[in-house]
Amino acid sequence: MAGGDSAAVSAVEGRLSELSTNGEEKGLPRRAKSSSGRTLNTAQIQLVASHPEVYEPCDDSFVLVDALLSDKAQLLTLKPRLCMEIGCGSGYVITSLAIMLRQLGSGTQYLATDINQHAVETTQATLEAHGVHADVIATDIVSGLEKRLQGLVDVVVVNPPYVPTPEEEIECKGIASSWAGGLNGRQVIDRILPAVRELLSERGWLYMIALEDNDPLDICHLMNEKGYASRVLLKRCTEEESLYVLKFWHDASVGTNSSHAAKSPRSESSWLSQLPFRSLWHKNAQ
Repeated sequence: MAGGDSAAVSAVEGRLSELSTNGEEKGLPRRAKSSSGRTLNTAQIQLVASHPEVYEPCDDSFVLVDALLSDKAQLLTLKPRLCMEIGCGSGYVITSLAIMLRQLGSGTQYLATDINQHAVETTQATLEAHGVHADVIATDIVSGLEKRLQGLVDVVVVNPPYVPTPEEEIECKGIASSWAGGLNGRQVIDRILPAVRELLSERGWLYMIALEDNDPLDICHLMNEKGYASRVLLKRCTEEESLYVLKFWHDASVGTNSSHAAKSPRSESSWLSQLPFRSLWHKNAQ
């Protein structure tokens, strides 16, 4: 992540600091075709920005948002302070999440990342069209954010590149980065999971799309070994694929990983109280 992007992270940290102080709260390869019919609780398709090098909302996007809608009551009860989307694409998912949780007001902040600069700009346009805000950063997964946001993210949503492809396609730029998943569609997923574990708070939840070819059971098993319980929140079969929305949460009764808490010796509030408050959205120049 470029040095300038740290300013955008500081903006998120600053708003969290203020909260802790005042107490306020595509003919695309095997990615399903576009559909419509969302509700007013989600981003409106006609307001979602587009770009030829950015993945548009499709069935996988819709099933992820539908899963979040099905869990909306639990999300409102959780009252997340920081929500994050990894691989935001058009911005449909992070915008929908912000709309769902809008009643929480300024008590919840939003952050989104994408390796594709065009996706960063498209997501920002989608957010602005719906009147909601998130800080959007151009970076690879969460590169450069791990230490500064360690243990602070309450909700992570991911529609990863899950399509089985030749390994060399993973390095492709532009829209190909949204689907190229390498061997068994797992090479990017297997990079995302440990990164997310570093960011999730003790009460944090991860919502992630997986394809049947990705072996969702194995993914759940790997997360279980790291101390996370899981369940299939939603399954949907399209003409081309079977999609699963997996939900993970930390559970001390499973796995053997107890290092997460040990990695954050300082209290969240004491650390955040030292950070300045700023509001900035930074676009990383290529």
